[in-house]
Amino acid sequence: MQRAVLAAVFAAVALGISSGAMASSSDRARVSFTAADLAAAKATVLHRTDLGTAGGWTGGPKKPDLTSTMNCPGYAPRQSDLVVTGAAEADYHHSGLALQSAAQVLKTRTMVALDWRRTVTSPKAFSCLRTMLAKSLPAGQRLVLFQKQPFPKLAQYTAAYRALVEVSAGGRHVRVVADIVLVGRSRTELSLSVGAPAAAGSSLPAAEVRLAKALLARVRA
Repeated sequence: MQRAVLAAVFAAVALGISSGAMASSSDRARVSFTAADLAAAKATVLHRTDLGTAGGWTGGPKKPDLTSTMNCPGYAPRQSDLVVTGAAEADYHHSGLALQSAAQVLKTRTMVALDWRRTVTSPKAFSCLRTMLAKSLPAGQRLVLFQKQPFPKLAQYTAAYRALVEVSAGGRHVRVVADIVLVGRSRTELSLSVGAPAAAGSSLPAAEVRLAKALLARVRA
């Protein structure tokens, strides 16, 4: 049951939070990939070697999702003046643990600054994300908590969130956490999501810092 629970919660979280270029349904960033920036994006998502030598991991690179939406009443951040030149994504799973990594490269540093201001630091962004997540959870799942998390300022742009979700099925109630770390440097925006049983929540931040450092060290655009 635990892996199915994590997969369901992660799918819901992904509807509300992604790395960069989060667009309203009628105002999307333009996609104009370049070979160099696609390679740069692929270099900055999770690799199997980032996860240590323990066996049992499944997953790997996947087609990046560029359709994430962020749209709430009175709040639909503009995106049509942004250009995505590179994107990559990877998912990995282990017993009781799920990781998702996404990278997007924008055409200019100014675009990254605009996107961050509109979709992360805007006063309306946090409440919109919380509302979207709560609405996206399927029957039997309840958002218990969604809050900003402290996180070291590893790069010019840094933010972190934690969602606590209770899942009820067959008379059982299970709580899981999904942490989302957003970091950006130069023209690159990164997201790292980590899901685990709620009991493991206190052990996640140290691993998230380590992984975020590893991804940022590979930024080259």
